Amino acid sequence: MITSDQLKDVLDRADALYKYLKIDEKKMEYEEEDLRTQAPDFWEDQKRAEEQMKKVKAIKKWLDGYQAVRTAADELQLAFDFYKEEMVTEDEVDKGYQEAIKLIEDLELKNMLRQKEDPMDAVLKINSGAGGTEAQDWAQMLMRMYQRWAEAHDYKVSIANLQDGDEAGIKSVTMQVEGQRVGDGTSGMGGEFAYGYLKSENGVHRLVRVSPYNAQGKRMTSFASVFVSPLVDDTIEVYVDPAKLSWDTFRSSGAGGQNVNKVESGVRLRYWYTDPDTGEEEEILIENTETRDQPKNKERAMALLRSQLYDRAMQKRLEAQAKIEAGKKKIEWGSQIRSYVFDDRRVKDHRTNYQTSDVDGVMDGKIDDFIKAYLMEFPSVDNE
Repeated sequence: MITSDQLKDVLDRADALYKYLKIDEKKMEYEEEDLRTQAPDFWEDQKRAEEQMKKVKAIKKWLDGYQAVRTAADELQLAFDFYKEEMVTEDEVDKGYQEAIKLIEDLELKNMLRQKEDPMDAVLKINSGAGGTEAQDWAQMLMRMYQRWAEAHDYKVSIANLQDGDEAGIKSVTMQVEGQRVGDGTSGMGGEFAYGYLKSENGVHRLVRVSPYNAQGKRMTSFASVFVSPLVDDTIEVYVDPAKLSWDTFRSSGAGGQNVNKVESGVRLRYWYTDPDTGEEEEILIENTETRDQPKNKERAMALLRSQLYDRAMQKRLEAQAKIEAGKKKIEWGSQIRSYVFDDRRVKDHRTNYQTSDVDGVMDGKIDDFIKAYLMEFPSVDNE
């Protein structure tokens, strides 16, 4: 049975969210923005209309999310009082407490995602490190972990490009993690903010285990790198210089039937990127074999290029911001971020020091606590 202090904590946090989220202002903003959608000529400019509808829905999600918290907190208060009069059971009160806490924590977490990029879908690329089959197997295990996480949170995952390992596992994979665009998504990690959550996974992931691929049964260490960038849509302006762009086509390999081997549906995009600060040039190479339709693969490859260019510009901004905020703990995007030690039953994040002994759960996609710990340690700056 919960205590009166636990009840007070729920009520206080619900009241705090009302202030943090500026609910009164959001209600007025919603009414004003929704009124614009009722203009007779609203749908004459379809692109602008869709952007306006997206804006209205985004405000409504905040209002609906807070309303769910408020309702749960008020119902918990009633259940707590009714228990004194023996009208409800301990289990009913405790269940109400768990529901209220989950709604509050989800909304508090979402409130930390204030960067412009956070609500976007995500592009997640995994590369196996040195170590041959063992490292390639580790990369595939990470791919499965993120697929299971996405599945549990109503995201759709599509594979843009996958390079199989020599004997087992994978050398690399590029995955797109996108919202399903279903349901109201008022709370929790569901169907939105894919980049906001997954940006916590950026860096090198280290595996320590007794390798099934080692005849001597030795304990081995393997590495895989994870790169996460926002998947930009048509509403985000990213300049691509056509003079620096070239295409190759090739026949896709792997499963897919006879058509795969006869038609050059795979596309390879090459783009020469010039660093605006140093002037150094670098080739960005993107391959896409997602479908048997070459034009669609080209379109997806261009979307991935735009996402990479946007991500580079964003990282420049973050670096500049980090210099200004020199007193804050530095985030090393490319450094080793997490260790998975199977024999010791331990997964530890080196940035936040959060760890768990539930290795099987983590590898099955249960990484929410790592994501929450990261966002608590490195909250986004409100740039609205």
